[in-house]
Parts: sequence; structure tokens; C-alpha cells
Amino acid sequence: MEFVDLKAQYRALKVQIDERIQRVLDHGQYIMGPEVAELEERLAAFTGARHCITVASGTEALLISLMAMGLKPGDEVITTPFTFAATAEMIVLLGGKPVFVDIEADTCNIDASLIEDKITDRTRAIMPVSLYGQCADMDEINAIAARHGLAVIEDAAQSFGATYKGRRSCNLSTFGCTSFFPSKPLGCYGDGGAIFTSDDALAQACREIRVHGQSARYVHTRVGVGGRMDTLQCAIVLAKLERFEWELAQRFAIGKRYDELLAGTLGVELLKVRDERSCVRSQYTVFIEGREAVQKALTKQGVPCAVHYPRPVHLQTAYADHAAKADCPQSVLAGTRVLSLPMSADLTQPQQDRVVRALSSALAARTG
Repeated sequence: MEFVDLKAQYRALKVQIDERIQRVLDHGQYIMGPEVAELEERLAAFTGARHCITVASGTEALLISLMAMGLKPGDEVITTPFTFAATAEMIVLLGGKPVFVDIEADTCNIDASLIEDKITDRTRAIMPVSLYGQCADMDEINAIAARHGLAVIEDAAQSFGATYKGRRSCNLSTFGCTSFFPSKPLGCYGDGGAIFTSDDALAQACREIRVHGQSARYVHTRVGVGGRMDTLQCAIVLAKLERFEWELAQRFAIGKRYDELLAGTLGVELLKVRDERSCVRSQYTVFIEGREAVQKALTKQGVPCAVHYPRPVHLQTAYADHAAKADCPQSVLAGTRVLSLPMSADLTQPQQDRVVRALSSALAARTG
């Protein structure tokens, strides 16, 4: 069994993917070829955002967004420590300071009620993470940002395709940044990502920054990076878009079925999906007491599992200087309890039943 079954997905889309790749090989425009603009147009239409700018990775999307909004050394960005390190990493690389706010215990998303107390005269932005495929409380976060004149950058690396009150993730704030890492809900076969915004000036800044700050060939109007998404990867995402709506429906159904099968299971607590939100289940994650023993038992039974994330960013050595005042007990607790189970649109019901049986057996052995 695969943790994320990309092989089954490829078999289902082999004709479309192979044709798309061959088309790029035939025209030979491997950098900024026609598939780049095509993908940007289709993704913008999907989210409802005015602009989509494809970039080299989800990490690069965060970096370019921060550069476009003019983050300077000493500026503060409020974010969550319960995320992959890239969220805070890009802030620090630009000389900024990540200010960590704890999470909601039942969703693992940033607790919006704690944000305002962390705002200072150095705060420039709020960067919520739509963890596990569910958006944070974006209305409340945007309202706080509006009161204080701040930008909001949604780190939507795990939530492309999710909805919040009828609107798509990546079209909920100043910027939306997503990743096309292969295991994401919409993935390529390498690294890739995208920035979404409805601000024309910010979109133009992002486009220039991703090509070394060029407004025209060899005309450098700002400092930039080499941040393009290559044509082949855009072609692969275009092929996968052909059945993406079906995959989203599958993810919702599989997540719901996991919830039904695991409801009331002793030793398992389900992640909460808030009303008026959908979760694309980038990972299907639950809370487990005595996780280490359960994880070992699942592995022994041939059921892959993973922990996202065992140690929050504010406790990582590289970020110690930026986390002296961080008080995030829910993030620390979640790091000891979360466990992600196999999840992909091609997960079959027999496979899902096997996962649940193995988990139940592991829990019973632990308590027996």
C-alpha cells in the first residue's frame, strides 16, 4: 500500500500526461513555454483570483510574495509554528521575524483569537497556514489585518481546491500561495507552485521577481530570483486538471468515510472540519494517544503512516532566536499526537478498510 498512490493516478491519466509531455518535447520551449500561460489562466479561473503566477515551488511562492509586499529586515510576520519550516524560513531569509501564534486544538490551524495581541508597530503581515487541507478562519484574520493595515498571505500548500464559505482557497486574502509538490492535492512530477492575487500591482511585482526582477529582457527594475516553474511541470499539472474535480470529490468522500469508520474508536480523536469549510485532506490526520507504539504497529502490518509535524517550528534549533517569547502549548501537544494515514483520491474502500483494521488492532494491542 502507498501512503500517497501516485502510480494509480498516473495509470488513470497516462494518455493525457504522456500527450502533454510529448507536446512540450516537440515544441522545445522548456522555460516559459505556452503551457505556463495556459496553466496560469486555468488556475486563476478555478480559484476566482484575478492573477495566477506559477513559480518554482510552494516555498518560492511564499518568498516572492513577501518580496513583492516589500518585507524588510526587522519586519514581523505573524504565523503558526505548527507547519513545515518553509513558512517561517522565508520570513527569516528576508531578515524578517516570525511571530508565532498557537493553534486551535481541534483543527491545528492558527487560532485567530490570539493574533491581535501579537501585533506591534513592526508587524507587516499575517501568514496563516491552511493545514491538512482546511482553510483557517480567513474572515476573522482578514478583518484583523484590515484594522491594522496588514497584508495576509495564505500558505495554501496543502489546501488547493478547498473552500471557505463558498470561496476557493488561494482567493481569500492578499496572496494565496500553493505547492504542486507531487503528493499535494494537485501535484506535478517535481517541484512547482503558484501565487494568486487580485491586486494588479502585486501580481506584476511577482512576475518580475520570479525572472530576476526583469520588467523586460535585461531590464532589471527590482531585485528578484530565478523562480520560474518549468514548462514540463506545467504540462503535467494541466493534464491532472482534467480529473481534478473528480479527485476532490473522492477526497471529500474518503475523508468522510474515514471519519465514519473511526468515529467513537477508543484512543482516536478526529480532526474537526469547521462549518462552511471543506477539507481536501492533503493528509488524513487524526490524534492518537500513545502514538509511537501505534505507528510502529502500523508499519509492522505494512500500513504506511507519517507525522506532520512532530516538533513545531518554534522549538527547532534554527528558529530558537526568533521564538524566545513564543508560548504555543497546543502546538507542542499536537506534535505528540497527530498521525497521518494513507490518503489519495485513488485509495480504494478495501485499502481503507485495511488501514482502519490495522489501526484498531494497533490500538487494542497498546491497551491490551
